[in-house]
Amino acid sequence: MRANPTLIVHDENEMRGLGASLIAACEHGGVITLSGELGTGKTTLVRGALEAEGVVGGVRSPTYTLVEYYPLPRFAVAHFDLYRLADPEELEYLGYRDYLNQQTLCLIEWPERAGGYLHAIDLEIKLQYVAQGRRVEISAGTNWGQQLVSRVNQSN
Repeated sequence: MRANPTLIVHDENEMRGLGASLIAACEHGGVITLSGELGTGKTTLVRGALEAEGVVGGVRSPTYTLVEYYPLPRFAVAHFDLYRLADPEELEYLGYRDYLNQQTLCLIEWPERAGGYLHAIDLEIKLQYVAQGRRVEISAGTNWGQQLVSRVNQSN
């Protein structure tokens, strides 16, 4: 699949806006991974997506719970933070496969901790520190992921 041209996100508000654009582009569930060093904005992007869908009262990182579930009007969001995953097999105990359906959008931080357990990733988002803010590279892994890339490009 083709990669999206690299975006530069300058601040927290722009990262939240990217999250809002991303979730607006989704018409159903799928799997989106978010990679990058600590503090690059993975949770901020998810927070922007969820706030755009009306989630209030704070969106917290599921660093200790590993997954937070948000039932929304259009579809649900399962926000995974795999940073503290001790063993990729723990995904089975979390019921990861139960979230893989058209009614649930899985937003997965630290996907590299999952070993070989993640399949059919629709979109990979890689965040990197740069002098101007953050470099965001978005790559599609499926046809639906490519549609998301096109929609996000149109909105930004």
